[in-house]
Amino acid sequence: MQPRWTRGAKDGVGTAYSTASKIWFTMVDGCLTEVYYPTVDSPQIRDLQFLITDGKTFFHEERRDLEAQLTALPDAALGVKAITSDPAGRYRFVKEIICDPHQNTLLMNVMLEGEDERFLKTLRVYVLCAPHLCVGGWHNNAEVIRTSGQDLLLAHRENTFCVMGASVPFKAASVGYVGTSDGWQDLAEDLSLDWRFDHALDGNVSMIGELDLAATRNISVAIGFGDSQHNAVSTLIQSLSIPFDRMRNTFVNQWKRTSKRLMGSDPNHVHSAEFFARSINLILAHEDKTYPGAMIASLSIPWGEVKGDEELGGYHLVWCRDLYQAASALLSVGDKGTPVRTLIYLAISQRENGGFSQNFWIDGRPYWTGVQLDEVAFPIMLAWRLWDAGALENFDPFPMVKTGTAFLMREGPITAQERWEEASGYSPSTLASNITALICGASFFRSRGDEASAEFIEDYADFLESHIDDWTVTTQGNMVPGITRHFIRVTPVGMDDEGNQLEDPNSGDIVLNNKAPGEQYKFPARDIIDAGFLEFVRYGVRAADSQLMQDSLKVVDALLKVETPKGPCWRRYNNDGYGQKADGSGYDGCGVGRAWPLLTGERGHYEVAAGRSAKQHVQAMENFSTGIGLIPEQIWDTKDSPNKFLTLGASTGAAVPLLWAHAEYIKLVQSEAMGKPFDRFEPVYQRYVVNRRSRPLEIWNFKRKPREIVAGVPLRIIAGAPFELRWSDDGWATAKTALSISTALELFYVDLVTTNKQSLPLTFTFYWPESDSWEGKDYVVRLRASAAAKAR
Repeated sequence: MQPRWTRGAKDGVGTAYSTASKIWFTMVDGCLTEVYYPTVDSPQIRDLQFLITDGKTFFHEERRDLEAQLTALPDAALGVKAITSDPAGRYRFVKEIICDPHQNTLLMNVMLEGEDERFLKTLRVYVLCAPHLCVGGWHNNAEVIRTSGQDLLLAHRENTFCVMGASVPFKAASVGYVGTSDGWQDLAEDLSLDWRFDHALDGNVSMIGELDLAATRNISVAIGFGDSQHNAVSTLIQSLSIPFDRMRNTFVNQWKRTSKRLMGSDPNHVHSAEFFARSINLILAHEDKTYPGAMIASLSIPWGEVKGDEELGGYHLVWCRDLYQAASALLSVGDKGTPVRTLIYLAISQRENGGFSQNFWIDGRPYWTGVQLDEVAFPIMLAWRLWDAGALENFDPFPMVKTGTAFLMREGPITAQERWEEASGYSPSTLASNITALICGASFFRSRGDEASAEFIEDYADFLESHIDDWTVTTQGNMVPGITRHFIRVTPVGMDDEGNQLEDPNSGDIVLNNKAPGEQYKFPARDIIDAGFLEFVRYGVRAADSQLMQDSLKVVDALLKVETPKGPCWRRYNNDGYGQKADGSGYDGCGVGRAWPLLTGERGHYEVAAGRSAKQHVQAMENFSTGIGLIPEQIWDTKDSPNKFLTLGASTGAAVPLLWAHAEYIKLVQSEAMGKPFDRFEPVYQRYVVNRRSRPLEIWNFKRKPREIVAGVPLRIIAGAPFELRWSDDGWATAKTALSISTALELFYVDLVTTNKQSLPLTFTFYWPESDSWEGKDYVVRLRASAAAKAR
């Protein structure tokens, strides 16, 4: 049978606070699902659950047939208590799941309970485990081994070993291939474990053991991990030798440490203190214990039930965007140590050219290789946050800031992918982060006494800010009657016959991914909107009260807002296809885009910036949570679908929890208490809102070749190597030469001055001294009269 993962919508996740324990676990419907070891990006188990039969009349699979209730352990400790009950009320399992605080062992204490003692004595309880070692279901090996006088179940692949045992003996044990010779097939056939296979090699395998309940119904089941059989078995036996209650107390007490160094600040009590504390710990739990500072986006594989070994990454990868959100959330509650670790990790992960991979494994290996300019901006923003907070200790982020800033100026302003990783062009959310990062970068240069570089960077930021409306605001909107001018999701950039960019929010089409065959996938760009423009307000680039903001929000609310019994939520953009299908089945490359709770958080930050309360947004995010308090990536946003277990306002099969959503929640609570967005960058706010000024400048680089500029505005030509510019403003009747000016960012530029009276275009080419070569091509930039000049 083809291996598959399990649902991405988790009810519980857990890990020990101690870095000595390199185990993470997840739960769905009261049962254990993916278990990660030895790093937070490496799932090794598909699932573990109990199978129950009386040997004569019934067969129950715990996850499918029993009813589950989950609660968290006290003091926001990331362990789980689960009760799975027979619907007929005859028996139940009361389970507590933790990790050994000092060893690589997952521990589950289980009590089998019921009112009828005679019935309980008839039960046969089996523990079934499906290994997916080395992040895959194929090529696994399983064996029944005997050591220290007891049978254990062992799985191994390459240098990863896991062994399953219990505090009571296995009465019977077997291994097999899923779908043919596994224990589930055996029990389902005749309610008895008749098959006894000692080996199942190189396949999609399963392990099963019958628990001996003759002496006690209070047992511990454990899975130990190691890099050899001896290591895994020794770890398992060591952990089982210590009473579970003692392990549990140590586990909880370690998590109590977080409350001693993390602070909340909510004088109006708009949030649940317990939920807030657990959100903080959930972020901490997603940090790896081998690569300090590395945090994955989620301990889940969205819609894993329809995905197999081809889905290596899931959401257990590092995205700079999600990592920034998580680190800044921790900074907002007084944790400076974790964000510094994150910044150091990012600096080590930066590419030589100053960029960052779209996402990557925690050891820095790229997974997807797209270029997203906001993911280059966020590390610079985090560096400034920590510098401003006096939290950098002895770490100097300047080399990372310098090369990242240069990357943004060299490779921007058009992003190959915006924050939803699907479209290229001019993106409001990307521009907001880039402007902010550049002002932050300039601050670092100025602090080192390099005023020239600081002004050079600020000029570029001002250039971006001055073009926001031209690049991202349509004047021909028709989605809401009476509103023709509003932000759009992204402006695609076309090309003319001369290779110059066409930058017009009113024209051009955008291609939407995630569409089924036969569905419309191409739309006018002006007809697709998301709320990414709110990032301008959040970071301090624009004021909250402009008419453009108000009108754009009306369009967003008309097209994207969803009212649920739990509170308001918003979809990413109209005609989105990334989400649960219309019939409730899982996303498999196409679907219907659903509402995202993190966008409720983003809207809440805007409300705070506008001088209003975000209380309803805070409470909605809490209401959207599931299980032990996990905020989902997406919620079901239409009428209930009971046959698919989908309820309006409840989680779908997308990722649960989503770290970004918990970060939004934490920062929103803090912003509500502060009366302003925590994410506002004061130098940005002062420059563009409080002391707004306009100094027109146009930029030409090899990523952005404007077709025309306004006459009278200087044109700055930037390249990544020294050059000599040969140029003319009279159709080559005469020619002029300018040598490029070098900067500390290893960028080189020439400024061309234009006048209001010029009519002929600027024409230029490059000579490259380092290679002693000419560009071999002329570039043309036309000049158009300004609106003021036309009026005269």
